[in-house]
Amino acid sequence: MSEGIDLNDLKRRMDGAINAFKSDIASLRTGRASANVLDPVMVEAYGSRVPLNQVANITVPEARMLGVSIWDKSMVNAVDRAIRESNLGLNPIVDGQNLRIPLPELNEERRKSLVKVAHDYSEKAKIAIRNVRRDGMDSLKKAEKDGDIGQDISRSQSEKVQKITDEVISDIDRLLADKEKEIMQV
Repeated sequence: MSEGIDLNDLKRRMDGAINAFKSDIASLRTGRASANVLDPVMVEAYGSRVPLNQVANITVPEARMLGVSIWDKSMVNAVDRAIRESNLGLNPIVDGQNLRIPLPELNEERRKSLVKVAHDYSEKAKIAIRNVRRDGMDSLKKAEKDGDIGQDISRSQSEKVQKITDEVISDIDRLLADKEKEIMQV
């Protein structure tokens, strides 16, 4: 008889979902400039779509300004277009091979829409975590059915899987609440 499923593997997969969520909410704009704002921007470059940070350097020269230094002069228009079409509400100013991107003040309506986006990101992360939990529970049921583990081990491991899931989901809720407070802060 085996010991059931690898709880460390489930925890690692759930941590991956949390890290993806952290990355997603870091890209949401708050009152101050952050290079992460441009993380979701994909640029049409050399026949494929690549992340902006693979064709340019992104800097934060001022609290309400982003700077983008494009490496290849021929990519300036493509980067400008990608930023404008990214639905981030940004309008770059082209200055040779550089772009200056002033960040407009967030109004109440824009803040509320950013909070909605943050909630969407958290829901995606929770779905990913529930899928990991389901995989673990299915593995336990299969192992018990096949006679690899006993009912007691199965029940004990099911409780541990649920406990890990609850902890990870509460972490996501806490991160979401922090981000929501940060976004709504004027």
